Amino acid sequence: MGGRGSYDMDGFLAAYDGVLAKWPVGRGSLTVATPFGATHVNVCGPADGLPLVLLPGGGGATSASWFAQAADLAATHRVYAADLIGAPGRSTPAADRRARTVADLMTWLDALLDGLGLAHTALGGHSHGGWIALHHALHAPGRVRRLVLLDPTQCFAGYRAAYLLRALPMLLRPAPRRTRAFLEWETGGADLDPDWLRLQEAATGFPSTRPVTGPRPAPEALRGLETPVLLLLAGESRTHDTHEVAARAGTWLRHVETHILPDVSHHALPHVPPPEVGRHLREFLNP
Repeated sequence: MGGRGSYDMDGFLAAYDGVLAKWPVGRGSLTVATPFGATHVNVCGPADGLPLVLLPGGGGATSASWFAQAADLAATHRVYAADLIGAPGRSTPAADRRARTVADLMTWLDALLDGLGLAHTALGGHSHGGWIALHHALHAPGRVRRLVLLDPTQCFAGYRAAYLLRALPMLLRPAPRRTRAFLEWETGGADLDPDWLRLQEAATGFPSTRPVTGPRPAPEALRGLETPVLLLLAGESRTHDTHEVAARAGTWLRHVETHILPDVSHHALPHVPPPEVGRHLREFLNP
């Protein structure tokens, strides 16, 4: 992890807390030690509720970005939303060890679940967090009771070339205005939550480590997965071909329930969700 340098960490934390303020009353937080550093986890819901661990997407998503689902999910579940290690957020990577492979990420998530005292849990993720969650369900299938994937990337299909080309200026020369322009393009001018958008801008230039982004899970491994999967896809996603993702998931996964949600994009899905998202989550997590 790079040094702070001139990065405005105080501004980032203020933006983070601004989004976190949208979580339900009674939210708490935990810090869990792992081999790759201290992982920050935002927690809400009844202490005796069924556990649900949520992983955010990459970039400036952070665990705070689950605010639109937190209250609904916390009605029946003990919700644990983690900041990815080495990514923007309140987690603190170890100085001498970073996650470089899928196996490293699995070790990190195993340690996180151990630290939370969860032998079994439902697991969910958006975008890159969905990719990590799917890998973990393959790595430890007996530990994942149910798996929720919100428009996951690099799981069933690759990125669209146009998406990568649009992201390139933001990646090569990070700047808040480039982050905003990219998100406004991908979301098609949707009415984005201003506090969430402020957090994405504040995360630009965050001193993070290079994320592990590949490979995609092997089709033969996916065919053997017995865990029930809920796949919610953004109908207007510019990240990948939504219908290709749905078709491949339907071919490779034995127990998948897939819904393509119209009029929502990849980056808008977690915090500007269509009304049916809550219903799908409730019906799947509380069968």
